[in-house]
Amino acid sequence: MIGAAIAASIPSPPAQWASFDLGPVTIHAYALCILAGIILALVLTQKRFVSFGGHADTVWDIAIWAIPFGIVGGRLYHVISSPDAYFGPQGDLARIPQIWQGGLGIWGAIALGAVGAWIGARRAGVRLSAFADAAAPGVLLAQAVGRIGNWFNQELFGAPTTLPWGLEIDADNANFPPGEAPGTLFHPTFLYELLWNLAGVALLLLLARKLRLRGGRMVWLYVAYYTLGRVWIETLRIDDAELVTLFGVTQRLNVWTSIAVLLVAVGILVYLFVRRRPGDDPSVYLPGREPGTTGSATDPDPDTDAATDSGLPARSSAERDGRDNVTGTNGS
Repeated sequence: MIGAAIAASIPSPPAQWASFDLGPVTIHAYALCILAGIILALVLTQKRFVSFGGHADTVWDIAIWAIPFGIVGGRLYHVISSPDAYFGPQGDLARIPQIWQGGLGIWGAIALGAVGAWIGARRAGVRLSAFADAAAPGVLLAQAVGRIGNWFNQELFGAPTTLPWGLEIDADNANFPPGEAPGTLFHPTFLYELLWNLAGVALLLLLARKLRLRGGRMVWLYVAYYTLGRVWIETLRIDDAELVTLFGVTQRLNVWTSIAVLLVAVGILVYLFVRRRPGDDPSVYLPGREPGTTGSATDPDPDTDAATDSGLPARSSAERDGRDNVTGTNGS
């Protein structure tokens, strides 16, 4: 029976594929998957941002802030939500910075990555909501590609299963659950999430063609879609994680986090669609920071900001100072 199941199963890559030496440098498959996901996300984001009226290079200016912040945030969330590997009796604090071994929590990546994106967006004179709407499908695409890294590392799989797409895990792998018989197959949760995310990318892009998902609507739709899938996928996983009991139900911290974020995202989406107004899709740039405008890029004119927001023509500096355009004398 086990032989028949394995014949129809999903094999894991050989352990030596997880990393290889290139001269004095060790290349990790997990890191390559994360890098590939980031590149694809940036390409898609750039295309969407340009369609919004933004400049292509601006995406890279923001990315150099958002990506490092996101990686640090993702690692911190993983360490906090799975502390035993680092702070437990057999824990090793030296493993905390070793992200190539796997372990990036999406909620920490999004939270701190958003801080980095905000810094980059402010420096570039771009509205954060416009950049986030452009980036949302790309982020989901990056998450899908990044899950392939879990396959190379033979990690984050689900409970045992007899389904024909069960995942093989090497019995001598450190992640193989103790007490399970060699040849046991497991739910390939990396594949479930990969397919869910790819379907989400297609759905978001399709809806973007039918609806005006601007003003933060696209990014919150992404959050709602992703968390909906993450709830059921997370319940299948059996790797070590922080458990939390709420309302008499004990579940992984990521399950409760996903449910909470899902509810918040749905609430915000309802609010954004209900309050939609004709002028709800502003320029991707902050007032006074549009390409080609004069004045300081770091200190936009407050009167120009107010006029642009209200839809009125901005006054010149001479008019604001009260100078007479005919005599050149001060009107005061």
